[in-house]
Amino acid sequence: MSKKLEALLKRARAWPEPAQDELVQLGEQIEIELKGDYRATKDELRVIDAAIADIERGEIASEEQVQAAFAKFRAK
Repeated sequence: MSKKLEALLKRARAWPEPAQDELVQLGEQIEIELKGDYRATKDELRVIDAAIADIERGEIASEEQVQAAFAKFRAK
C-alpha cells in the first residue's frame, strides 16, 4: 500500500461517517473498473438516454459552441 493511501486512510478515521461512506463507494467503484466489470447506475443510464434523445432531435452543439466550452474550462 502506498504511503499516501495509508495516510489518507488514517485521516479518514476521523471523518464523519457519511464522508467515510462516500470514500468506500469511490473505492468500490475504482475496484469495479479495475476488474473491467463496470455496470452503469440507473441515474447514469437515465442521463445517457436523455442525451441520446437530444441527439435524435438534432439538439447538438455546433463546433463553435464546443470550442467555446473547452476554452472556458482551459482558462481556469
